Amino acid sequence: MDGVSDDQRRARLGIRHCLSQPAESLDEAVRSVVGLHASDPVSVYLSARARVDGLTSPELEQSLYDDRSLVRLWGMRRTLFVTTRDLAAIMRSASPDAFGRAERTRFERMLTDQGKATDAGAWIDDVATRVLAELAIRGEASANELREAVPEFGETLTFGEGTTWGGTVGVSTRILFLLAAEGRIMRGRPRGTWISSQYRWSLTDAWLGSPLTDIDPVDARAQLVGQWLSRFGPGTTTDIKWWTGWKMTDTRKALSAVGAVEVPLADGPGWLLPDDLDSVEVPDDWAALLPGLDPTVMGWKERDWYLGEHYPTLFDRNGNAGPTVWWNGQIVGGWAQRDDGEIAVRLLCDVPPTAAHAVEFEADRLGRWFGPTRVTPRFRAPLERELAS
Repeated sequence: MDGVSDDQRRARLGIRHCLSQPAESLDEAVRSVVGLHASDPVSVYLSARARVDGLTSPELEQSLYDDRSLVRLWGMRRTLFVTTRDLAAIMRSASPDAFGRAERTRFERMLTDQGKATDAGAWIDDVATRVLAELAIRGEASANELREAVPEFGETLTFGEGTTWGGTVGVSTRILFLLAAEGRIMRGRPRGTWISSQYRWSLTDAWLGSPLTDIDPVDARAQLVGQWLSRFGPGTTTDIKWWTGWKMTDTRKALSAVGAVEVPLADGPGWLLPDDLDSVEVPDDWAALLPGLDPTVMGWKERDWYLGEHYPTLFDRNGNAGPTVWWNGQIVGGWAQRDDGEIAVRLLCDVPPTAAHAVEFEADRLGRWFGPTRVTPRFRAPLERELAS
């Protein structure tokens, strides 16, 4: 093919991410972006709501905590995702213990350096074993409840001493993170409402009823790249390597395994699946208000074709996206919820009157969806802070 224009990429984004036309189900919406970013619990609900007309928070809670058809797990780039069970198995197998070993090494070093243990590895194993045993008895428990049975959970460690980012972290946080990174435990239902991040924990097999399917890592990486290309393609090698968090060698092998075809893009070569080379029909005009860390916003490393020059305004210093306003596959502004519930919007570029009206309509619709609930993004971008105040 001659190439894929930016307009075609934006058309694909709108169609395949269920933004130009809503998904028919929650499952379809989640699959449309492979997984919903879940580092901020609010993002999960707002990303799903943007893709499923009329979705309510209890409906999503039903899938997460009752049916358990959706799974929250550590995935690529040390990031929390909510996805379907089959895709969770692929994510888990594609990066087996991708950061568990590194996390354990850091944890052992902290324990040793701060005099908490003479044999840090044995200390971690002992505490982890008792935590797992307690979860097996209780079925599920919060970190506070586990502290009652495992006193070491109440201890704290320091980090970054003498720096502006230094502070303390609980042993409970480190142990739970390590066990979750290893796939042995999972977050269950949170304490409080849907905006809470105070989760209860369960053994993975007990929560799911059976283990996630084990897939050969090489096969899993090929499957994951295939999923990404079918939803986010075309994309560059840099995009895929960044999104997966893999080494370049593994990225290239996965592209080869799915028979990816190199296609010209406006800013260099990209990749598509071999059966996805035809142009797509440009959808009708559409507008969307997406939350911080939405998977569409975070789906590519090289973002000029949909983000333009708005990065410093809409992303924080660590590269986390804030709430964004979209028009026909491009980011045109940002939004925030104020204390009185108003959804404040600022457009960052000129748009036609029809776009301005569509964005205003979506902001009103989002405000009504929130009702009395007030939220603050976990990762705050400059424009969101300004609008919220």
